[in-house]
Amino acid sequence: MTLDAEHWAPCSDRARERGDPLAGTAPRGIRWFLLEVATSWGPNALLDAPFDRAIGRALVRRVEAAGMRILAIRRTGRRAPPPVQRWAIVDSRPGLESIVWGETADVSGLLDVPLDGSTGTPSEEPIYAVCAHGRHDRCCAVRGRRVATALAAARPEQTWECSHLGGDRFAGTMVVFPHGLYYGYADDSPDDGEPTPLRIADAFEEGRVVPEHLRGRSSLTHAVQAAQHYARREFGDDRIAAYPPLDEAVTDDGWRVRLGLGNGGAVVVDLVDEPSPPLLSTCAATRLVRVRQYALHALRVEPAPLVE
Repeated sequence: MTLDAEHWAPCSDRARERGDPLAGTAPRGIRWFLLEVATSWGPNALLDAPFDRAIGRALVRRVEAAGMRILAIRRTGRRAPPPVQRWAIVDSRPGLESIVWGETADVSGLLDVPLDGSTGTPSEEPIYAVCAHGRHDRCCAVRGRRVATALAAARPEQTWECSHLGGDRFAGTMVVFPHGLYYGYADDSPDDGEPTPLRIADAFEEGRVVPEHLRGRSSLTHAVQAAQHYARREFGDDRIAAYPPLDEAVTDDGWRVRLGLGNGGAVVVDLVDEPSPPLLSTCAATRLVRVRQYALHALRVEPAPLVE
């Protein structure tokens, strides 16, 4: 199915009109390589000019071969190249969350950076990475920069614009490191009260999430992300560490996910695959597609086993 230009609208506007759900949409990312590229980005960031294409391809292959995701990052409003090539390695695995910053004299030195995080300087400061990759999708340019500007005004040293995160229709999108917490519609702030980007940052620094904007945690499967959403909606525990996954299984109708409770019990969440109506997933898309959505079928509590 295709859509003609007469009926085109920004993908994030259409997503809001449809009420596209955020739960279970965070792309997978367990370990990350972040690279400061202060100048403009091509449509594919590190694979296109003005970044050195040969080095970019070699670096992307090397990082992805190590099972990592790579992002270009830059400060909001700055376009002057820094005197050194700065990078960060992030581990988003639960219980192993870490950020290590390092630098090389020039871009060619990136091909020799150990990807195990054994070099560089550990940091306890979070990273708020906001997708503002306008050459990839115009919604990210418009809505993403609103989010980045608001965050940078309050937390200038922790805020970065980043290249494509995935889920353009959920712009403004952002990810909070080291935990890999994906958020969407982050530019939708209340008329009175704290802007949503600042609510997200405040919550993270208190060990909490903002459930109504959370897409999920990148180190977890999509089904677990969705199950945690429904558990939080039912029971209200917004701690980052709440409802850790115990096990996950495919069923005839979808998935069954067991999540831990602090008292030794478990929440059992049954999910079904509920395809979306036909939609354009990005501003550049011309073909309507259906995407997977995780609908709640049943939710129950398993009590903690009795101790004799």
